[in-house]
Amino acid sequence: MPREARYLAVADVLRARIRTGEWGIGQRLPSRARLAEEYGVGRNVVQRAMDRLIIDGLLEGRAGSGTYVRPPRERLRLIRSRHRARQGSASGADVAGVPEKGRASAWDAHSQVRVPAPEAIAERLAIRPGDLCVTTHYEFLADGQPVQLSRSWEPMAITGGTPVVLPEKGPLAGKGVVARMRSIGVIVSTVAEVPRPARATQAQANLLGIAVGDLVLQIERTIYDTDGRPVETADMVIPDARREIVYEFGIDRP
Repeated sequence: MPREARYLAVADVLRARIRTGEWGIGQRLPSRARLAEEYGVGRNVVQRAMDRLIIDGLLEGRAGSGTYVRPPRERLRLIRSRHRARQGSASGADVAGVPEKGRASAWDAHSQVRVPAPEAIAERLAIRPGDLCVTTHYEFLADGQPVQLSRSWEPMAITGGTPVVLPEKGPLAGKGVVARMRSIGVIVSTVAEVPRPARATQAQANLLGIAVGDLVLQIERTIYDTDGRPVETADMVIPDARREIVYEFGIDRP
């Protein structure tokens, strides 16, 4: 059996034993040596399996004491709705509104200007490959933990030469796409999102504090003006273990 498969198989068995209640919350697991003997594997395999379950939020290590079953980690909701879409922030959250438990309360952003649009981005923005854009990388934090990544693209044909060319600088820094575009006479009317399940890449895992291959949700979002012209597109990455996405729709009354 490949080494990767061995530690994952041990992690699956330990996970099942925890979920069936064999070890309760706060209870210490047997030593690595004992588990290694039980499963016929090396101690390093057991250690990697335990590390996997620590990342998943099922176990916690205590220095000099051992490894314990931790209380369940709350999986927080991220609501996608028409109201929040009006903000048009890179996270899709109403960051200027009332604080909500688990909502991104801080973020780091880094923009680059005059970046040629790759073919896939150009198609989403209805521009030519190589047309110049502003692209912004975001890392969002909630309660001190990384909860989301995002990268947005805006055509410089729309924002170039204006005070709002940089999303996180200028007079409307951090106010979102909708407000920034309105300030230069561009009225946003539609937001389209395409959610897709995926596995975390090495770069995503490093930034989000998860393991390579962990489940994530990728959301491809594009914002359009009243003429149907795309004015911004973004790719969001959200760890599945920490968030669940809820789509909220209002019903128009007759």
